[in-house]
Order: sequence, then C-alpha cells, then structure tokens
Amino acid sequence: MEEKLLKKFDEIIASKGYENRSEAIRDLVRNAILEEEWKETMGRATAVLVVVYDHRKRDITEMQHEHLGEIVSTLHFHIDEDNCLEVILLQGAVPALKDIAYKMGSQKGVKYTKLVPAVVGEIPL
Repeated sequence: MEEKLLKKFDEIIASKGYENRSEAIRDLVRNAILEEEWKETMGRATAVLVVVYDHRKRDITEMQHEHLGEIVSTLHFHIDEDNCLEVILLQGAVPALKDIAYKMGSQKGVKYTKLVPAVVGEIPL
C-alpha cells in the first residue's frame, strides 16, 4: 500500500478510536458485505429510513399506517415550525423496504429521504 494512503488511513482510524488497523479493516469489510447483500438480496433486513418533510403534509402518517408490518418503531422530531424529521426503523423483505422509501420520498412535501441498511439476514459475526 502506498505510504501516503496508509498514513491517511492511520489518521482516520485514530480519529475514530480504533486500537489497530485490523479492527478498522474488519469494519470496512463488514460494511462492504452489507452494501453488496443489500443490493442483491430479496430476503429480510433491518434498516433505518430518515425522512424530512413539511409537517402539514399528512401523507407520511397515512403511509406509515399502510406499512405496520414493516415499521417497527418511529422517532418524530420537530425541526422548526414547518418541518419535521422522522426516523423510521423498518424490518422486512428488502424489496418492500426499498419500496416504502421510494414511495415516501416521492410524496409532496418530502424534502429528504435516506434509507440506511443496518442488517441483511442474520447479524454478521
């Protein structure tokens, strides 16, 4: 590995509190595997959906009620007088979770969505 690249990597892992390179590499490998499995799987997964929206739009609440089977929990935060942030914990088939995220993101008044996979299938060792 190039010395400049290795030095930058060492700076990053030190700033994140890793005790050694092996721990950091292990996390990178786990994340890479998770990302690939998320792209390919039709199986079950756990994910977090972040949504920022105009609170006057009630479609978000209605959509949540349509997906009670996949929505495990929600956290609601008032950003300001007009905007809310929802953190939605999802669990279910990956295509269904992606569909929920796409549908919420396309609703009028939604300003931002981000679907973050947490676990695909069983928790990796």
